[in-house]
Amino acid sequence: MERLHWMQHRCRQMLAGSSGRGWYSAPDGLPGKPSLDTHSSGGRRRTVFARHAPPQQESDAVFKSYKGNAICTTKYSLLTFIPMNLFQQFHRAANLYFLFLALLNWVPVVEAFQKEITMVPLLVVLTVIAIKDALEDYRRYLFDRKVNNNVVQVFCGKQKAYVDQCWKDVRVGDFVRLSCNEIIPADMLLLYSSDPRGVCYIDTANLDGETNLKQRQVVSDLPLQGVEFTAESFHCRVECENPNNNLSRFRGYMEHPSGVRVGLHNSNLLLRSCTIRNTETVVGIVVYAGHETKAMMNNSGPRYKRSQLEKRLNTDVLWCVLLLIIMCLTAAIGHGLWLKNLKDPIFEVDRETSPALAGFYVFWTMIIVLQVLIPISLYVSIEIVKLGQIYFIHNDLALYNKQLDSRIQCRALNITEDLGQIQYLFSDKTGTLTENKMVFRRCSIYGVEYPHEENARRLEVYEAEKMEAAGRSVTLRSGCSSKSLSCRSLSCKHSSVSLHTLTAEEEEEEDQLSNHIQPRTSAFCSRVTKEVVPDPELVRKLNWFCSPVLALSDGSSGSPSSLELTYITDFFLALAICNSVVVSSPGQPRHVVPETQTPLKSLEEIKLMFQRLSFSPLSALSSLSPPKIKGSPRSFTSRLFARGKTDSFTFSTPTNSTTDGSEPGQESNQETSNPRRRVDLSSRVEGGGAGQTEDREIEDDIQGARTNPEGGRQDAEELTREVDCESDADNELLYEAESPDEAALVHAAHAYRCTLRGRSAESLLVDLPGIGSLAVQLLHIIPFDSNRKKMSVVVRHPLTGQVVVYTKGADSVIMDLTETPKGTEQSQEIYSHIREKTQNHLDSYAREGLRTLCIAKKVLEEEEYEVWMKGHLLAESSIENRDELLLESAQRLETNLTLLGTTGIVDRLQEEVPETIEALQRAGIKVWILTGDKKETAINIAYSCKLLCPNDQLLTAICGSKDACAALLEELKLEVQRGEEGLTEGPAAGSRGEPSSGSVEGFILVLDGRTLDWALQEEQRSDFLELSRKCKAVICCRSTPLQKSQVVRLIRDQLGVMTLAVGDGANDVSMIQVADVGVGISGQEGMQAVMSSDFAISRFKHLRKLLLVHGHLCYSRLANMILYFIYKNVMYVNLLFWYQFFCGFSGSVMTNAWVLILFNLIFTSVPPLVYGVLDRDTPAHTLMELPELYRAVQTSKVYVPYMFWITVLDAFYQSLICFFVPYFALAGSSVSELSFGSPINASALLIILLHQVIESHTLTWIHVLVLVLSGGCYFGFVLLFSSFCVTCSPPTNPLGVETLAMSQPLFYIICAITTVTALLPRLLFRAVYNTLRPSAVLESPWRDEVDSEKYRRKMQRWNQSKSRDNRLPLCADNPGLEPSTASVVS
Repeated sequence: MERLHWMQHRCRQMLAGSSGRGWYSAPDGLPGKPSLDTHSSGGRRRTVFARHAPPQQESDAVFKSYKGNAICTTKYSLLTFIPMNLFQQFHRAANLYFLFLALLNWVPVVEAFQKEITMVPLLVVLTVIAIKDALEDYRRYLFDRKVNNNVVQVFCGKQKAYVDQCWKDVRVGDFVRLSCNEIIPADMLLLYSSDPRGVCYIDTANLDGETNLKQRQVVSDLPLQGVEFTAESFHCRVECENPNNNLSRFRGYMEHPSGVRVGLHNSNLLLRSCTIRNTETVVGIVVYAGHETKAMMNNSGPRYKRSQLEKRLNTDVLWCVLLLIIMCLTAAIGHGLWLKNLKDPIFEVDRETSPALAGFYVFWTMIIVLQVLIPISLYVSIEIVKLGQIYFIHNDLALYNKQLDSRIQCRALNITEDLGQIQYLFSDKTGTLTENKMVFRRCSIYGVEYPHEENARRLEVYEAEKMEAAGRSVTLRSGCSSKSLSCRSLSCKHSSVSLHTLTAEEEEEEDQLSNHIQPRTSAFCSRVTKEVVPDPELVRKLNWFCSPVLALSDGSSGSPSSLELTYITDFFLALAICNSVVVSSPGQPRHVVPETQTPLKSLEEIKLMFQRLSFSPLSALSSLSPPKIKGSPRSFTSRLFARGKTDSFTFSTPTNSTTDGSEPGQESNQETSNPRRRVDLSSRVEGGGAGQTEDREIEDDIQGARTNPEGGRQDAEELTREVDCESDADNELLYEAESPDEAALVHAAHAYRCTLRGRSAESLLVDLPGIGSLAVQLLHIIPFDSNRKKMSVVVRHPLTGQVVVYTKGADSVIMDLTETPKGTEQSQEIYSHIREKTQNHLDSYAREGLRTLCIAKKVLEEEEYEVWMKGHLLAESSIENRDELLLESAQRLETNLTLLGTTGIVDRLQEEVPETIEALQRAGIKVWILTGDKKETAINIAYSCKLLCPNDQLLTAICGSKDACAALLEELKLEVQRGEEGLTEGPAAGSRGEPSSGSVEGFILVLDGRTLDWALQEEQRSDFLELSRKCKAVICCRSTPLQKSQVVRLIRDQLGVMTLAVGDGANDVSMIQVADVGVGISGQEGMQAVMSSDFAISRFKHLRKLLLVHGHLCYSRLANMILYFIYKNVMYVNLLFWYQFFCGFSGSVMTNAWVLILFNLIFTSVPPLVYGVLDRDTPAHTLMELPELYRAVQTSKVYVPYMFWITVLDAFYQSLICFFVPYFALAGSSVSELSFGSPINASALLIILLHQVIESHTLTWIHVLVLVLSGGCYFGFVLLFSSFCVTCSPPTNPLGVETLAMSQPLFYIICAITTVTALLPRLLFRAVYNTLRPSAVLESPWRDEVDSEKYRRKMQRWNQSKSRDNRLPLCADNPGLEPSTASVVS
């Protein structure tokens, strides 16, 4: 019904919007004249006024078309429950089928049973489902009532004050005031925050599961900022897009009465169901309410997919329909012929009806009699079985994560059996195969690599400690919990009821919070992430900057040059501020930038510190005639931070003259002032001798620092102690980061005393080594996106005043955007050297498996910045094509960058990933890695997780053009073909004692994103498919989210295989949704992947048991249950069909109608359900140890077309035995048709139940109990029925029939002979099959024993042959045997 409501809503929107106008944008400076036809909710945008503001007539017309805030997730009311529930249930094919048969039985000429009897199955199904729906709807009603009656403060125009109102009474245009820890009742535009900088923090855990705080900002350029908000003074008009379910996008603008428009962003929108944190008071205007809020539009419920087994079943049901029609036609034709040839009947026959018409009537009568041949009820049984399977999966302790207190989530309820048929697995790398717990490992600055060896040893110690603690118990409620204390403000006095208060867990947590204030934790702030050990060499260079006795030189004598020191300072400043990290501490929920900030050092101290930069560089400046360097602090900071434009290395001064021939420089994360005055640095080498004028004492100090080998290490230890002391003094800063990369880089900067201490919407508070705290004006943040693959911040330097852009991103993007400067030859040489060295370090990091990020900067002229800002503001205020305009604006800004350096971040493999991938490959599943990382990083991880083996051959496809891609694919296909031929010749060569140590086990294809684009095009698609099919694995690096989904779709559709995609981030959502089975990992990147998946797990290793055990069992159980269900129906229906040959095909039956109806409805319905839920063909530990069993199920294909026909033929045989053994045993006797049918029904029941015993691989007390109860129910019912019922089944009289039959020995003899004869072929077949083809479980111990003995004999022969050459003999347990040799020998 939710879908029906949605369709009705969309139809109303389309009808209302048929006359609506599209978007329009008035010229700049001219206020747009609103038109009523654009206000309709059916248009492409909506207009929002304050509800209390005039003009009332216009606003009323607008608001009437908008929904209220009351939500209603129920489907029914008391009046509509019965008709609507029946209407909904009769949308199902099974219920329509039952209804058709019931109505058909009311037609007198085709009536087969009593009219009431045929209604029983339909009434039972409808009643059970109606009760279930009613209970579910009542629970929804209680929840809706609780939510709708929550109280919030809403501005009342009449009372000129905020009054308490229920959520359901909130309307679009209302002003809502919220306090800390209150839940947002509707989607609101943030107009006021008690934070002086207009910032509000929200917790979105209820919406997307992410625990880190998000920052929202008051709409910019509001005249109300900085003062208490008064709703009466708000007269702006809001134009925004119509309601949609995109949580990350909001487009629109706010128009002031003067006509000025201000762009609206997603950062201005407070979404329903989020919680206000760390902010005392906020005020917003409601733009979307009720079911039009983004949260409600994303509430789509469980995912629905059709499994491959269900599709196969649909085909078999059609075969059953055809079989039913054939049997009914046979009966109709037979009855017509029988009537035509009937002469002088001794019993009453309708002679007035023609044989043809009588045959037509019999056709429909037989449809009623043989109705159970079509296993429509099987669909209901399958749903019940799947619920049971999901219960066991959900409660598997092996799939439970203690640290996160999370278990597997089954979000798609009907594709459990597809887990047992996976052939291709597509995996993301970061966060899926790896921990996604980023740890700063090493870096390169100014082309100089800093290995951080002590940091590497620290990581090894941490891993050892982690392994030791693995066996110890952990706290289940961790900092990553969605209700973690990290998301709560300890300073807010106001709290409110959460949406999760339906459980007692919230109350317990509140008690915990009030009774014992625990330290706050934050996302991505583990101990290993925070405790970065500085590199001694880098510390030594920073000490040159901080110490008053050390002087800078040109770098030739071991001391850092001023240019290098600038790079270092800029680098760490960029790490500290180029992010969206929110700063807090246990004692202070958020750290903001104070209005006035006093530096730790006075300006005179800063001046003296920067004067040390003037020794060697400024001596070279004496040869330059123009400008003299002034002694102001700004000029000195300019020499360090302001190197001018990216095409020159310069010093800038406040004067107005300029100098040519400059070199490319860098800046600190702060911005540069007036760059018009430049002084060339190219002659700094010639002037290096001027440094000899230094004081002798200083030279002695320098020499001592150089000759002390332990000095750098001591400096690092002192710096570490210093940082620790600062942390203790400052209550330890907590960083709420949106990604683990950001957290790792901020902590790395903190380790070098470049600390981010506070953040607001317009400024940052940063500590710099040797300077102290500085307030950095934040001008713009260009957030990361998957297209640009980078993030930038635009800041104004607090000392130089220049505008600086700091950028961090993927090296493939940043390196292309950095350009060699146009300055002197020497400056170009320096910069080229930096690029070359940095690229070498990038490649080295990638080979080590490190995640790499490049850091760059750019200095903007004021005029250049003004031009860019105008274009950017225009893009922000646009509504049409806004995303494209913002992308173009960011690309204009992020050009001609100056490369500062690169970082290498460790992201270690999750536990048991190599073992899991190895097991999956042994199971016949091809594993592909689709990642956005560098080729070298992806290959290194592939080696680490055993996707790549030492003997595998790597095929690299990285092309620069489409034609080159086509040629390379052809060449690689030939190479694979030659390799396959070599593999086929390999065993023969090995048998002759001529092994080759370089034998290839498989081929691994590696592609980059650009090559993958060409390979996915129509011309190369077939070659790519052919090549990838022959490869053991494929690694797609530098791939975008769109490419990931395209690859999955290509393999799924073109190869017709079952695919599974697993990922943990938003960039994996598209491929997860495209794959047949999508698995999300609830890791460090939020819950987007989990919310889009069919199954959600917490660790990659859980895939092993999920597929190899649960997938195998779910498929085999369900497939065998379907075959058994079809067998059961066909077998029993054929008993009625054979009887037609002895009753003139009249549609009569040899049993009473109640037994006929209840036989499949009750007596034999429960055993198949238990069979489908509890049967286990192989123990779980065996399935884990022998992954090949998974492949065996795939190759044998339990449920295939020929198995359907074998099952039908077996049912035909058993029905023949079950009918004709009693027939011949009772031939010539005077028994009635009911007495004849009694042993047939009893034998059929025993055969069907014992048939399941033969097919079952597991017999538990539950199986035995259900089988006994099923048999007992049948015999108890028929005995009671025949003892007391006289007129229950007219025209027959069953009184005493069963009692008499069961009192005679012949009844039991017939049942025994019939049962044994019917089941004997099945028993013989199973015995012969298991003898000729024993299961892998029985075969594996024998195979291992034979293989080990064969291997031992080979090793002995090899040792004997090699001992003649006086070589070291190797035995089977020799640890020195190389893997490649071992593989050849064996």
